[in-house]
Amino acid sequence: MTMQLNPYLSFPGNAGEAMEFYADVLGGTVQVMTFKDAGMEEDGVMHAALETPSGFHLYASDQLPGMGPDLVPGNNIQISISGDDASAMEGYWMRLTEAGEVVMPLEKQMWGDVYGLLTDRFGISWHINIAGDAV
Repeated sequence: MTMQLNPYLSFPGNAGEAMEFYADVLGGTVQVMTFKDAGMEEDGVMHAALETPSGFHLYASDQLPGMGPDLVPGNNIQISISGDDASAMEGYWMRLTEAGEVVMPLEKQMWGDVYGLLTDRFGISWHINIAGDAV
């Protein structure tokens, strides 16, 4: 049986916008179910799924009041993308930094890879690591 680990992001009402942005950056199409689709009266995304051509899986929802612990966007999850396609990885970096903040620039590190850390415009932290033999 094949298994995979899927990051699941919670948002304070802008999950749809965030997932469309991630689909634009990473590729793929977002599948969305709203709370209203599920027969609820609330606005927002109940579940969104993105599967990219590279095999990435990302899930998200809007967190309504009372749906769990208080949402603290940005420090509740971090996403890491590692790979050896330097061109694609640098493209992800450039797009994710748009209206975001670079925490550590994308540059060669002591372990031999090119690595950077950023916070995107939705407050999510992304680690980008390009394998040393790819650069």
